[in-house]
Amino acid sequence: MLSEQSAATVRATLPAVGASLGEITERFYAGMFAARPELLRDLFNRGNQAAGTQRQALAGSIAAFAAHLVDHPDDRPDAMLSRIAHKHASLGVSPDQYAIVHEHLFAAIAEVLGDAVTPEVAAAWEEVYWLMANALIAVEKRLHEERGGAAWRPWEVVERVTETADVVTFRLRPADGGPVRGFRPGQYVSVRVALADGARQIRQYSLSGEPGPGLRQFSVKRVHEEPAPEGEVSGHLHTRVHAGDVLELSEAYGDLVLDAGDDTPLLLASAGIGVTPVVAMLGHLAGSGHRAPVTVVHGDRSPAHHALRTDHEAYAAKLPDATVRFWYEQDAPADADTGYVDLADVPVASGTRAYLCGPLPFMRKVREQLIGKGVAPADVHYEVFGPDLWLAR
Repeated sequence: MLSEQSAATVRATLPAVGASLGEITERFYAGMFAARPELLRDLFNRGNQAAGTQRQALAGSIAAFAAHLVDHPDDRPDAMLSRIAHKHASLGVSPDQYAIVHEHLFAAIAEVLGDAVTPEVAAAWEEVYWLMANALIAVEKRLHEERGGAAWRPWEVVERVTETADVVTFRLRPADGGPVRGFRPGQYVSVRVALADGARQIRQYSLSGEPGPGLRQFSVKRVHEEPAPEGEVSGHLHTRVHAGDVLELSEAYGDLVLDAGDDTPLLLASAGIGVTPVVAMLGHLAGSGHRAPVTVVHGDRSPAHHALRTDHEAYAAKLPDATVRFWYEQDAPADADTGYVDLADVPVASGTRAYLCGPLPFMRKVREQLIGKGVAPADVHYEVFGPDLWLAR
């Protein structure tokens, strides 16, 4: 994978590059968007750019990839690459855009590090970049081929359901009347909308169920809480999209999918709007007759904030061996716990495979508790809504 000479150079320069990645990525995005404003308008999430979270995620992924190559020069971190590739494929990222990123990223590196970027250093980090980029291009090509191409498709909203005060479910069918490709529980679709200023912004939403033949369903929480910026797309969907309207959707992507036999114990843990892929998983388990133990864990502000709660409970009730524990910060009923999710007294069966979705602090705590209870780290899988900051600690 990484040549011996480049590995030595990257190992020697990784501390300096890693310490400067925050400034490098900030200048990279500023330079790229100045030269190519259409990328910010129509591809990158403007909310994440304003909050700085995309810069943190990029810095974390570059540092993690480079460190892995140095420590394991003969292989690559495929799990991390798969997660990124699924996001890119759903967004419609094209191979030529990697050359654009390369141009502006390396200009930022040279600007920040100056004379420290010798020809030898530049060549080593170029090798790192193209190892990562070409691996992603290959995976994204395969994903598109599996799904019949990267084209956006118009879908008509056939039903809009208010789940809570700030969560709405949309059910849609293809506007062209064509067939609907299947998806794996836990996957998401990208949704592209035209905003008032002419931008065509894209967001990913987990498929929260399989409402019927030829239909798709996803649920959207409106983002309007400090300190996060107002959600451009979630606000648009909540205020402007109703039955009869048409949205552009990608095919289903995402690598947080159920991958367990009928005899594998499962733990499905969610918090807040992280419930959406978990409900889809539970629906699949209930429909397929999963026999092994399933532990269902969820945390929320209150029962009134718990989106898809009826489906959450109903699917779990159909399983022959399910344990359900809900935590609410306020107004917890007698059959639920008050406070935050805590697995201290939750039994976890040997050989459990866990799937987590929710805010990062929640997932980190649950993962730590599961590993403490004997769950193998490789059996703890997670999904991050938005930029993946797990590596940007």
